Amino acid sequence: MPELSRFYGIIIRMFAEPSERHHVLHFHAYHGEHVAVFSISPVALIIGFIPQRQQRLVEAWAELHAQELLSDWQLLEQGRKPSPISPLQ
Repeated sequence: MPELSRFYGIIIRMFAEPSERHHVLHFHAYHGEHVAVFSISPVALIIGFIPQRQQRLVEAWAELHAQELLSDWQLLEQGRKPSPISPLQ
């Protein structure tokens, strides 16, 4: 699963299978042993768990980079490699 960004101990990854149709555009956030899946628009936790502080950081990052996340989703659906996204600073 391609890594898009890494910040404050959080890793953001995204994958799409061109032959599969996802109902919700989403990305995965990893922090330690925790994994959570977030929708892109609107940014919201779909499933999983990461600590609340990290969840807020992920949500803030996703809001700032919503267009880039959408672009990366489109690249993955075309079978192309996504572009890295700047970390939260």
